[in-house]
Amino acid sequence: MQQMDWEKLAGKFQFQGRFVDVEPITLGHINDTYAVTVEQEGGQRRRFILQRINHHVFQNPPQVMENIEAVTQHLRAKVIAAGGDPERETVNLVPTVDGRSYHVSDDGNYWRAAKFIEGARTYDEATGPLFYNAGKAFGQFMRLLDDFPADTLHETIPQFHDTRKRYNDLMEAVKRDAAGRAGQVQPEIEFAKAREKDASVVVDLIAEGKIPLRVTHNDTKLNNVMICDRTGEAICVVDLDTVMPGSALYDFGDAVRFGASTAPEDETDLSKVGIDLELFRKFTEGYLAAAGDVLTPAELDLLAFSAKLITYELGMRFLTDYLNGDVYFKIHRPHHNLERARAQFRLVEDMEAKMDQMEAIVREAYEAVKQG
Repeated sequence: MQQMDWEKLAGKFQFQGRFVDVEPITLGHINDTYAVTVEQEGGQRRRFILQRINHHVFQNPPQVMENIEAVTQHLRAKVIAAGGDPERETVNLVPTVDGRSYHVSDDGNYWRAAKFIEGARTYDEATGPLFYNAGKAFGQFMRLLDDFPADTLHETIPQFHDTRKRYNDLMEAVKRDAAGRAGQVQPEIEFAKAREKDASVVVDLIAEGKIPLRVTHNDTKLNNVMICDRTGEAICVVDLDTVMPGSALYDFGDAVRFGASTAPEDETDLSKVGIDLELFRKFTEGYLAAAGDVLTPAELDLLAFSAKLITYELGMRFLTDYLNGDVYFKIHRPHHNLERARAQFRLVEDMEAKMDQMEAIVREAYEAVKQG
């Protein structure tokens, strides 16, 4: 990216102050993020988030921003109606000087801005209290958007969580064998084939209208929740680029897959890989405390299964990329995608072994919600 005139760029947004400085924020792997400080009337300094949207990953930034703008306006209205703090409890976009939600710079990059949420931070590693709060935040996010017409949002990454499509993609990759690797990974291929029926469960239920289409976040990692420094409570869900129509099961399942695993998603010692039932319990309790009374019985029945489903889905995506020659996911060593696939499949196995316990945890957490 060419040398940036930060003062000129900041002047494209309604920061209502004099540009002071800019500093990079290194969190995140897709967009380029900066903290901009401006001096407002009376000498008060205030920070804002300024982001360059990665238009190679998000190929239609205007649609991404339309989704974010619609969802955050809805959330802000709900927070105000509930007597909350709309400046801290949702993302607040800062419009451009011409009233748009994004600015296109002379070099063709897309930029957006938002108010900086002070006195809060994100965390990368789950502990019981943190994961409970993350569950509560994502449950509240879903709850507040329960009456939002999900079908009005753009599907910015088509068929992102269509597990049947992911299965079909894997079978096609096996057939093509573009990198000549299929013969080396027959156990992993057979593992995926043995669970083929799982791939269609949620997509079929959505198609049949048996579970609702909802607004989903689609990147429900712990580090996408802002935690208040003073209270330790979750206050806001951030990183809304992947907000799309989908199922609450996708968000719940992916959060558990990432946050309740006992090992990194590329762990090579598979004996270390499994699901931490206590972390699963904490997230489930937090999620249902916020969203339990808006989930349908069919969704509740599939919460535990959804963790296995999304883990299976990601394992297939890693294996597909390995067979295709590592063309999608960044790798840091030979066979990295295969190692990732094996770790995800091992996590699936552990979830299958503990599924009865996971389902019991969901029932217990839901009963606690009903009893107040």
